[in-house]
Amino acid sequence: MKKYFWIGLTGLFIFELANVFFIMPMPGSQRMNSIDIAYFLYKWRWIFRSLFGLLILLGLFRSKWKRKWVPVIPLLLLAALIYMTNFKMAADAMFKQPRNLVFTGAANNNINLQRLVIGVYINGKASAYPIQLIGYHHHIQDTVGGKNILVTYCTVCRTGRVFEPVVNGKKEKFRLVGMDHYNAMLEDESTKSWWRQATGEAVSGKLKGQHLPEILSHQITLAQWLLLYPDSKIMQPDPGFISSYDSTMHFENGQRKNALTGTDSLSWKEKSWVIGVKAGEKRKAYDWNRLKKERIIYDTLHNTSLMVLLASDQQSFFAFSITGIEKPILRNDTLLLGKKHFTLNGHGIDTNYNLTPLPAYQEFWHSWRSFNPGTFKQSD
Repeated sequence: MKKYFWIGLTGLFIFELANVFFIMPMPGSQRMNSIDIAYFLYKWRWIFRSLFGLLILLGLFRSKWKRKWVPVIPLLLLAALIYMTNFKMAADAMFKQPRNLVFTGAANNNINLQRLVIGVYINGKASAYPIQLIGYHHHIQDTVGGKNILVTYCTVCRTGRVFEPVVNGKKEKFRLVGMDHYNAMLEDESTKSWWRQATGEAVSGKLKGQHLPEILSHQITLAQWLLLYPDSKIMQPDPGFISSYDSTMHFENGQRKNALTGTDSLSWKEKSWVIGVKAGEKRKAYDWNRLKKERIIYDTLHNTSLMVLLASDQQSFFAFSITGIEKPILRNDTLLLGKKHFTLNGHGIDTNYNLTPLPAYQEFWHSWRSFNPGTFKQSD
């Protein structure tokens, strides 16, 4: 019967490792198309654990052990592995949700004005979510202008997205479950489906193929955001996680060099920055280095004339569709279209007319290319 003990112990050891390997950034794991395997292991995890656990118990109590300590050592090692993989290495154990969601106005703000934020403007109300904070939490839920929103950020892809947390017509709760192809995955509480952060698509589970409704958002410096929306509320650090937040600006400025969240300063490398733009069903990526030099890029995508522009702070960017022959020009941080003037977010200054924004994101080239198949590059 001892063989049952060793089969059960080895099987449970391998299962617990595999259950984490496929959904965490381990060597080789994120370059595999293994999401279906990962979800299968997760869905049936208690079946595997029960089966291997039963084999361990059969072998342990129905065998005669000359040395009683022989099974103790591997069992202790297995217990340590189970503890590490489920309570230390689990995504939602490493990156926890804020205990207190605190917001203030500009007068009481403690966030550095040069920090990048994900900004949202809904029904006349504005909110700013610092990447410094969201990058750790990965996602938070809030309400802006009467609408429930799910604000997400993945530092390994450099992707900021905002969605409506609505599944099957009702508000849903989510937890961070891991990552696939270096992008964070969230699990909804009701159906246990897994949702890709970069696209809002359910990639595994009962709702596979469905999408969360996306809400227009902007990645922008807090200083620039407050110029556009001075009455905005600003997310503040949760006192319980101060040591977890990035105290430097290396990630935001592209100065970080580690393999997962570091930046390549050259163009069109895996970790180079691009601006990804959506126009209808078409997608196109623009080189961040080129945008920094030119500040405004005009282009056509899917019969849509568009422009991508960069503010004078060299960090805040926007994209708009263009109608008519005349193209808006950028003067300092004001857009001019004929005699009409617009703020950087396209709001009319001396006119009731507003420019039409397009969804635009700054992220690593490997991320945009992976989750936008068939995407064009600016030179295509």
